[in-house]
Amino acid sequence: FIAGFDRPNIRYRIALKTNPRAQLLRFLKEEHAEDAGIVYCLSRNKTEEIAHWLQAQGFNALPYHAGLPATLRAHHQARFLREESVIVVATIAFGMGIDKPDVRFVAHLDMPKTVESYYQETGRAGRDGEPADAWMIYGLQDVIKLRQMMASSEGSEEHKRAEQHRLNAMLGLCEITTCRRVSLLSYFGDTLAQPCGNCDTCLEPVDTW
Repeated sequence: FIAGFDRPNIRYRIALKTNPRAQLLRFLKEEHAEDAGIVYCLSRNKTEEIAHWLQAQGFNALPYHAGLPATLRAHHQARFLREESVIVVATIAFGMGIDKPDVRFVAHLDMPKTVESYYQETGRAGRDGEPADAWMIYGLQDVIKLRQMMASSEGSEEHKRAEQHRLNAMLGLCEITTCRRVSLLSYFGDTLAQPCGNCDTCLEPVDTW
């Protein structure tokens, strides 16, 4: 089956990191205090730190990464699927085969390394067709960390160049001043006739000069 890439019920928002925990806390408290969602982080340690910190803030948050015992991972995944208002703080190890329709938000505390990853991870929000948020904060340190990870990988030079190209495209999506959905869809060869009206650059246009 071939369908379009557009998910019009998802609101895309991307901002610079200033104080990540304060930014996340404000987003959750003001918009998703009682909702189920996923918070993605780049490292295993960070998922556990953020999950424990969110618990201290009164949220029902659980860590999930490949380094946890399989039984604990399965338990956390089952709770997320079965219970209301559970937030999973995860690395990209979490998500494949997750079919929970009422995920109200997907938050990224670090920039994904490709637009494909971003699209796939944010696409876990709002599968019931109801309004959902794809919220992300990014910083220069994310780009440096991802480039270091690529440089130390085992891949060929050609593979590393391709990865670098994809990272640049992801950074371009973050820094764009026009409609994010138009840019996101065009990356996958899909077109949108006009700005979507449901992303941050449409709702609160930035000053350009």
